Amino acid sequence: MKEEISKVLSMLQESKIDSDKASELIDALKEKQTAHTSKPDYSKSLSSTSGGYLDKMLKIRVTSQENDNVNINLPIKLVKAVLGAGHSIASNIPQAAKYVKDIDIDLLIDAIENELDGQIIDIRSGENDNVTVVIE
Repeated sequence: MKEEISKVLSMLQESKIDSDKASELIDALKEKQTAHTSKPDYSKSLSSTSGGYLDKMLKIRVTSQENDNVNINLPIKLVKAVLGAGHSIASNIPQAAKYVKDIDIDLLIDAIENELDGQIIDIRSGENDNVTVVIE
């Protein structure tokens, strides 16, 4: 299933599909897996202590023409714990809302639960503003 989700995220990154379609496809993949097997226990794979997935970092890079640049490095452990709440807060702050409005939080949570690595989001506006999210 990791491979299929990676393909969906690649299609999103290449602008072949939008974030709503990507989320829909990932949900369909999860339903298909649930129908064939019992739901996997992500807590075991996410809680490994030595060199595990939760020891990685989520890196967010925002660059804008106005030089409102942001570089954030967050441990996956923290991201997993506060992702939804943080997005809600940021989208209600006028200075931050324009940067987070196109980020699909459900897609990020799916990426974390499926232990995906590498670039998972790459948004480029016509005004040369960029948002990149990478798990390393």
